[in-house]
Amino acid sequence: MTVLFRATADFMARVRSDLARKHPFAHERVGFITVRAAQGLEHLVLLADGYHPVADEDYLRDPSVGAMIGQEALRKALEVALLNPVGVFHVHMHDVPLRRRLWFSPVDLREQLKFMPDFFKVRRDMPHGAIVLGPYGAAGRAWLAPDEVVNITEFNETGARLKIKRSSGDGSTDFYA
Repeated sequence: MTVLFRATADFMARVRSDLARKHPFAHERVGFITVRAAQGLEHLVLLADGYHPVADEDYLRDPSVGAMIGQEALRKALEVALLNPVGVFHVHMHDVPLRRRLWFSPVDLREQLKFMPDFFKVRRDMPHGAIVLGPYGAAGRAWLAPDEVVNITEFNETGARLKIKRSSGDGSTDFYA
């Protein structure tokens, strides 16, 4: 299945700007992007609907990771999914050096497996997932069911210029791809 993520360039600029803000102790910021979904025979289109940053007080001190969010941050994101017909995508940013692949860290992948099933308990009819942003690109994974995960195939940003970022077979993207 081909999974396309679409958002306006202004929306993505606002998300990147928020994620780039300094936090009192966490080394990176986290947020949640809500999406609406449209399914075709072999395509799933995810349309960015809203952005929900994690509040400063909802981060936990954990020097072993860039950012650790607490149960309250997850509860708020789950509530958004419960009260609205949207999918929820965990989002954070990596500062990717030139010509390196943009992808999740091993910690990111491990933690996704812990919290992603919870979103299907409150909103089973929508895909959920995780996105990692770079300064110019994005990579991500979408859960179509609690035990079915696929890489996001393509990221489209519409604006004055349409930008299309295609992922490689492993789901990662080149810095300038």
